[in-house]
Amino acid sequence: MRIAILTFDGFNEIDSFVAAYMINRVGLPGWKAEITCPTPAVESARGVRVSAQQPLELVREADAVLVGSGRLTPRLVEDGALLSRLPLDPRRQLVGSQCSGALFLAKLGLLDALPACTDRQTRPFLEASGVRVLEQPFFASGNLATAGGCLSSQYLATWVLWRLAGRDAAEQALAYVAPVGEESEYISRALRAVGSFIDEPTVAAAAWQR
Repeated sequence: MRIAILTFDGFNEIDSFVAAYMINRVGLPGWKAEITCPTPAVESARGVRVSAQQPLELVREADAVLVGSGRLTPRLVEDGALLSRLPLDPRRQLVGSQCSGALFLAKLGLLDALPACTDRQTRPFLEASGVRVLEQPFFASGNLATAGGCLSSQYLATWVLWRLAGRDAAEQALAYVAPVGEESEYISRALRAVGSFIDEPTVAAAAWQR
């Protein structure tokens, strides 16, 4: 399984790094989450520079794509050339967004009549595009998911892990990153947030584990 973590200039470090780290806890052959960028390197809103592990074109073959957030997103979604490099297709891949990443999904016409989750700052922009914003950290419908609030990135990662590798893999990743002494509460909260949007056993997980 290949997972693209879309990361643009002005990105939020939590969005990209937490999701990539948790998803890469799965130690299966061929399983890899990678920082995927439109340029060889990008810089966060706080000046952290990272090199792209993969070019944006990875989205064409990725099994899952997570669109990260950042302060430049409202401007980036008006870049037609950039959007043309994002042929996201929930019919064949999982597609998720973190905070302002939902603006990309809206601009690409993927949200359609679906509600979405996003952060407080992005909410007015998303609502202006006609999307109903939910007052909750995570929502999914089929192969499409949105998360709102920086630390909800753990829920987005949990969703990808659960869908593609199974619940046990999601629990193991959560257990590794959970605060010591709070593992049970932490894991239960994440599974509750995501679980109602999971049909078990998922087709993708079953196929991967065979």
